Amino acid sequence: MTAPAAPSASPPGRPGICADRVVIVTGAGRGLGRAHAHAYAAEGAKVVVNDLGVGPDGSGVSGGPAHAVVGEIRAAGGDAVAHGGDIATSEGAASLVRAALDTYGRLDTLVNNAGFLRDRMLVNLGEDDWDAVMRVHLKGHFLPLKHAGAHWRAEAKAGRVPHACVVNTSSGAGLLGSVGQGNYSAAKAGILGLTLVAAVELAAYGVRVNAIAPAARTRMTEQTFADTMAAPEPGAFDAMAPENVSPLVVWLGSTASAGVTGRVFEAEAGRITVMEGWRPGPTADKGARWTPAEAGEAARRLLADALPPGPVYGAR
Repeated sequence: MTAPAAPSASPPGRPGICADRVVIVTGAGRGLGRAHAHAYAAEGAKVVVNDLGVGPDGSGVSGGPAHAVVGEIRAAGGDAVAHGGDIATSEGAASLVRAALDTYGRLDTLVNNAGFLRDRMLVNLGEDDWDAVMRVHLKGHFLPLKHAGAHWRAEAKAGRVPHACVVNTSSGAGLLGSVGQGNYSAAKAGILGLTLVAAVELAAYGVRVNAIAPAARTRMTEQTFADTMAAPEPGAFDAMAPENVSPLVVWLGSTASAGVTGRVFEAEAGRITVMEGWRPGPTADKGARWTPAEAGEAARRLLADALPPGPVYGAR
């Protein structure tokens, strides 16, 4: 698929909402990450473009995609540097944070986006495919967050409380589940839990943590949603373009979103939705231990009053 044209950098004398902020974007060589990197640069940010350059299933390594995006940003008048380390290792995640500090002297925003797919139905899902997907998505969020958080904590303790932001990337598969994607759904659901915990633990250090559940046409989705995510007719609004998601990600990574933390947003086409998560629904309290039959009867009554769950992606 031919990459879309890159947006222009913020014109001189008209800094954007991320002017002079230093932003890390993981998995920024293609798709959503590339769109985010360009959008941040267009709003005045200095961008660390991380990408391992692997295939859609995580195979192979290439520095080409990260360097290509850096070249595009620089050609548009922006400022960016490439990082090709594996952020699902402690050494790679630490070097990513150092790349921002060594190059630009600071770090303001971390966008965790890197990932790949190895789809199988559960009974055919191999342990290696489970581990690989959990590693890149869940561990690949945890380790950069840990190392960036440690830097921001040190800054805060030194009296330099930052206005730092983290944007994690979940998925509708993590919110609702997706047939054939048990590993991916579990990893993306785990990212939501990690986001909620990090938002509370890092708040004292001037760090806000939010998550998005995007829907867009990328290498990871083009086969799964080939019919619904086809490119539009020339001149029509491309509802599934990755660039549609990036404005929200840029806002969440800027000082303009002050006070917003521990939140999850769906972003697709021109639609933004605040997800409200698990909340107590209908409840029954006997005040004593239930028998199994009584518990079942109570559960049936409560389910009759409860909202039905959203449909799992791919369910028939």
